[in-house]
Amino acid sequence: MIKNKYVMLISTLVLPLLLIACGSDNEESGKGEQTLKIAHYFAESHPQHIALEEEFVPAVEEGTNGRFKVEIYPNSQLGAEEEFTNGVRNGSIQMVIAGMGLQSASPKIGALEWPFLFSNYDEARNALNGDAGTEIKEEFRELNVEPLEWTVNGFRVISSNRAIESIEDFQGLQLRMPDFDMFVRTGEALGVSVQPMPLSEVFTALEQGVIDGQENPYATLKESGFYEVQSHVLESNHMFSPNIYLMNAEFFDAQDEQTQEVIRNAAKKAADYQWELAIESKEKIKQELEAEGMTIIEPSEEFRQAMVEAMNPLYEKLYEEYDWAEELKNTIEASKK
Repeated sequence: MIKNKYVMLISTLVLPLLLIACGSDNEESGKGEQTLKIAHYFAESHPQHIALEEEFVPAVEEGTNGRFKVEIYPNSQLGAEEEFTNGVRNGSIQMVIAGMGLQSASPKIGALEWPFLFSNYDEARNALNGDAGTEIKEEFRELNVEPLEWTVNGFRVISSNRAIESIEDFQGLQLRMPDFDMFVRTGEALGVSVQPMPLSEVFTALEQGVIDGQENPYATLKESGFYEVQSHVLESNHMFSPNIYLMNAEFFDAQDEQTQEVIRNAAKKAADYQWELAIESKEKIKQELEAEGMTIIEPSEEFRQAMVEAMNPLYEKLYEEYDWAEELKNTIEASKK
């Protein structure tokens, strides 16, 4: 009887230790694997997707010794931007490449896309990596997401089914723009009839003549095939659109410091590569679009100045509506240098 009691006591003490050891072995061998889902709206041939696939995925999977399996869902497979950004906020998706769509919840986030803020990529990147970008990242954190790295969507141009060579040519143009207040205001300031819709619906709308044009960076214009149903491009560069890697805050905070460092380093590698790809591809894409029969129009200095001046009432209204708007614009201007 006494012997049996000792056996039971030893079993009670030793068994949990064995289970812990087995659990550790399982984690080391990859049986504790987690899936990291990443959603975005770009085509698989777009620099954003390529950078994730070639840099982020191997860096995370190798850096965590296989504990993470990264799955990428391009082409709005997990919904349009509003849907997958809601997903990353509530945790159903671990990570996304987002535009500034969360400006609907926090208007400051949209400030980086205010019209005619930047003249070139260096100015934009300096601002994103400077005080302006740091301030905007805090706005994302308030929305239950961890901002990892800024990437580049690009300067937005206008494709259309007819030539636009003066500000008067905008009149009557049915132009698709994202369904965000600042985009709608910018389009209306130019004089177009703004038609908001998700990116996934644009090709069909252009093909069927529901809209006359759309505006996006060159890479999106090319990779989404809009050149097949458009004849002209106006290189308006009316907005610069950044993208950002966002991770669900609870998911990121639940990781140990070493894993967080792996994720941050992987995001930095992918983002740097994506900037390189995006900038290098611009001139090549323009040549490809011209080879497909598109006419690219560079606005005259007079036309460009007319577009810039058309934004003055918009900025005046912003300063009236938001007590932080003018100061943030000054921060952006200072961060560009």
